[in-house]
Amino acid sequence: MGQFLSFLWISIFALLAFSSPALGADYHEQLNLRPLPQSALLASFNFRSNTTVSEFEKGNFRFFPRSLGQILQHAGTRELHLRFSLGRWDAESWGARPWNGAREGGTGVELWAWLEAHADDEADRKWLTLTNALSGLFCASLNFIDGTRTTRPFMSFQPEGDHSTLTNMHLLYGVLPHEVVCTENLTPFLKLLPCKGKAGIASLLDGHKLFDASWQTMAIDVRPICSPGQECVLQIEQTIDMVLDIDRSKRPRDNPIPRSPPADQLPCDTSKPYHSHDTCFPADHTANQDWSLSQIFGKPLKGTCPLTDPAVPPVCLQVPDSRSVFVSEGAFERKNPDQVSRCYEIPPSADFEMALPKPDSSADTTTTAVVAPETPLLYAERSFTGHGQERGGVQTILRNPSPDTDVEFVYMETLPWFMRIYLHTLQARVAGDARTPNSTTDDNKLVRQVYYRPAVDRARGTQLEVRMRVPPASTVFVTYDFEKSILRYTEYPPDANRGFDVAAAVITVINPHHGEGGGEGSGDDAGGKLGRVAAYTLRTTSLLCSLPTPDFSMPYNVIIFTSTAIALAFGGVFNILVRRFVAAHEGPEGGLGVVLGRVKGRLVGLVKKGVEG
Repeated sequence: MGQFLSFLWISIFALLAFSSPALGADYHEQLNLRPLPQSALLASFNFRSNTTVSEFEKGNFRFFPRSLGQILQHAGTRELHLRFSLGRWDAESWGARPWNGAREGGTGVELWAWLEAHADDEADRKWLTLTNALSGLFCASLNFIDGTRTTRPFMSFQPEGDHSTLTNMHLLYGVLPHEVVCTENLTPFLKLLPCKGKAGIASLLDGHKLFDASWQTMAIDVRPICSPGQECVLQIEQTIDMVLDIDRSKRPRDNPIPRSPPADQLPCDTSKPYHSHDTCFPADHTANQDWSLSQIFGKPLKGTCPLTDPAVPPVCLQVPDSRSVFVSEGAFERKNPDQVSRCYEIPPSADFEMALPKPDSSADTTTTAVVAPETPLLYAERSFTGHGQERGGVQTILRNPSPDTDVEFVYMETLPWFMRIYLHTLQARVAGDARTPNSTTDDNKLVRQVYYRPAVDRARGTQLEVRMRVPPASTVFVTYDFEKSILRYTEYPPDANRGFDVAAAVITVINPHHGEGGGEGSGDDAGGKLGRVAAYTLRTTSLLCSLPTPDFSMPYNVIIFTSTAIALAFGGVFNILVRRFVAAHEGPEGGLGVVLGRVKGRLVGLVKKGVEG
């Protein structure tokens, strides 16, 4: 948890902002920069606004965006979470996810919300209103989240806000794994900010840099927060996290083609036994760890937003104290007691530039260049198994890196209706264990609880939630089989042979120190509700399911052949009905002689008129 403690030191001023009677300032923003191994840089942009619930209900919007607030009021939304994600987080190299995965989404678009409704039908109508309105606001295809892509999680996605006074709450979750996130989604995101993208840390956000990142996610969270003896506030938190490739970001725009450096300039790991003059193993653990804001984002930081809380430093950097950092004139550096992070107070109206030089080559660069990434609580990988286009399987590999602590979590999958699960084939086994899967005792069994909601053809998808545990220093394999359905040819996408995107699995790690996690059937856990006990959240990668594809040329061949046959038959019948048949001598005279005679007659007539005139 050392990385988490460092993050607490970085956010100390943001936390102090919530100590005033009105839950702190109404708006603040902060940028956290953390160099990662393998020539990567994590940039986390955080924007937070508050408004009292009474002002929100009256329609008095100051820092809270009016466009989003009116949608929430009309749809009866009490808590909202929206994610736009692209790429894959490399947990093996980069360590634990930022914000412990709380602001992360799977590939594509994710949306879940708590709606106030008296019945499921009313909640479905409000959900439809919410998705259609958000689709227009963020220029996304959220209107395609219909009944087949909507589920009601039973154990996952517990509320982050305070809803003690509300009882008729309905949680709905929808995902679009095939949605392509682009600049059209970033522009509405920036318009929700008080200073838009004109000043403050938002001025660094550029679509070319953001969507060139190795991994990026945009998150919007709206939740009510109440403190004893104080009026409740409605908080909106906007977060952008991206992992930039430093070498690619520093590449000049006028010469974007990458070129290899000369052989004598290659950073090689000389400790390898096979290193020689013609063999080089790249020492890229700290490669390209020299950069500046202008190189990474293409421009310096344009001052601070005049509406932000001055007590919150706008820029923080996580590097060891032994490294030197150069900043522009007028900026004030404040190092945190954790000795691995520092924050900067910058002039309100001046451009801010930060430069991180190369680490000292004489020192141990593996320890002084970057802060060692924190080991995540769980590693997860998911893939398809089997072969053929009739049946298949899914295998998820879950690895617990802790040598002495169990990891208990909820594993949730939202599958399309054409993937029909054989629930009796669901198995969980420990790698290297010769015992039959799921044959351990109740105290040590892997699977603790299963919630399964079967799919209905063309109406809803499959929902599978499994509460399970992974023993210390162990790897667990979770597998199940499924059957593929054959769709109507009109239900296939334009590129049918590419396959169908399957949403990422959501894994919610339960905090082992929480009092409600005492056992099965105790407290709130009896109803499947785990409360706000999530210690870590992660998503697996999305999958690409290949379904049996018909020969799409045959329908068009049949259409062309049928149209030709109908045209020939109709033409013949039409000619028979319309044409009048007579004998040859009864018909009018024709031929070239008749035409010449008519022309001759007209010429004679014209000559006579000319003579008489």
